Amino acid sequence: MVYRKTWLAAGWLLIFLIGYLSLIPSPPTPLRFPHADKLEHLLSYALLMGWFCQLYSARWQRICLALACVAYGGIIELLQGWSGYRTADWMDLLADSLGVALGWLLGNTSLQFLLTHFDTRLASNHDR
Repeated sequence: MVYRKTWLAAGWLLIFLIGYLSLIPSPPTPLRFPHADKLEHLLSYALLMGWFCQLYSARWQRICLALACVAYGGIIELLQGWSGYRTADWMDLLADSLGVALGWLLGNTSLQFLLTHFDTRLASNHDR
């Protein structure tokens, strides 16, 4: 991948964004139905895991990524509980974990080549 460092930086930005939105007092809630936050957690962590699965394909790397993503979700829940203005919800951690599993599963489909395809297209346009 020509733009691997860019994709890694974007992944770290995603990590920061998830942490920021999880820890601010009143995060935006684009979905408005009962327990919509669980779907937001699931989708966020599926995106996070799916993103990094495109950059790391070895099984042991993905195991480490999955454990790190679940641990990150757990740390955020602890910080929310300690914040005084947010609450820790272990169902959120379950949704995070299911999102990680979904991201891993999607990382084993043709979606695992999305960044590679985009990277190739960017590189070929840059060479012109």
